[in-house]
Amino acid sequence: MTDVFTSAPTVVSAPVLFEELTAANGKRIGVATLNAEKSLNALSLEMVDFLDPQMRRWEDDPQIAMVLLQAAGEKAFCAGGDLQQLYRTMVAQHQLDDSENILNYRYAGEFFEREYRLDYLIHTFPKPMLVWGHGIVMGGGVGLMAGASHRVVTEKTRLAMPEIAIGLYADVGGTWFLNRMPGHAGLFLALTGVTINATDAVFAKVADVQINQSDKAQVMEALLSQEWDGASDDVLLTRVLQTYAQKSTPAPSVLSGHLNAINQLCSAPTFVEIVNAIVDVKSDDVWLQKAAAGLAAGSPGSAYLSYALQKRARHMSLAEIFRLEYGVSLHCCARADFAEGIRALIIDKDKQPKWLHATAAEVGHEWLNGFFQSPWSNENHPLADLR
Repeated sequence: MTDVFTSAPTVVSAPVLFEELTAANGKRIGVATLNAEKSLNALSLEMVDFLDPQMRRWEDDPQIAMVLLQAAGEKAFCAGGDLQQLYRTMVAQHQLDDSENILNYRYAGEFFEREYRLDYLIHTFPKPMLVWGHGIVMGGGVGLMAGASHRVVTEKTRLAMPEIAIGLYADVGGTWFLNRMPGHAGLFLALTGVTINATDAVFAKVADVQINQSDKAQVMEALLSQEWDGASDDVLLTRVLQTYAQKSTPAPSVLSGHLNAINQLCSAPTFVEIVNAIVDVKSDDVWLQKAAAGLAAGSPGSAYLSYALQKRARHMSLAEIFRLEYGVSLHCCARADFAEGIRALIIDKDKQPKWLHATAAEVGHEWLNGFFQSPWSNENHPLADLR
């Protein structure tokens, strides 16, 4: 039996669809489905504004045992953030006086605040939350998945943090979860934007199990047969997922196979030396070549920013990191590279961005330090209430 939750529109045009599935003992599973298949379920502000309040309602509802976040279609869970409106507002603000004042980027401020609040809610959600990361999972999609208590990838999962290609940095909590990957894997992924597979995602600690996509319906049947009781729900969900994970045959982990090389490349004493080591790597390995090409083509300023953030935030709490990233992201909006990267990759699609810095060696410390200047005190920061 299925009970349909109707507080949000459940027509096919809604950006997120919600339903509640009734389990055998009467408890319910809340299901949220990203519903923008044509854009590869790119995360829009409208999506965020659908998800956040519904997640909070499910959090407070004692009859909801767990939550599933999934996506429409077979190509992507979420290919990143929807940047079209963000680009338009940035370009318009760049033409006005005081364009360097990050407080003037009101749409960007709303976008990043609400997106980061949703990501933080997922990280701290008190009930079991399952994210089914099938297909492309990139950028903002990784932000949605990384903090969930139970994260499934499939044989079709392709995951990346490719923000360097658009003049941004690995945000959405990336400063947190990339820093917690084995060795220097997180720094390498942030600098290169290279894609990893499902086995890599589990190795990198941004996923928990790989399950065949063809077994998803059976997984749901098994979840609906559980005796959810509020005390052992986490264990019940884990047990079901582990049962079906045993049926999958993971591909070899490219990331773990290259970890020694990655650690060596990223162990150079300075940022410029690390960049040069990766870009100049001599190898016939296709994956390493793609990684080097991604770094070479990306924004040198973005690369330096990701490097500096991982060093600066190593001992920060998750809430502190989201507050830090919020300010840094608005500074990115006020600088040239972010808008230029979106233009080249998404708007004009000429793939010929003209970055502010031609090489990593040109990125100065003074320019970089400007990203960490905050116009807010600790008490009046837009994310001050995150704990």
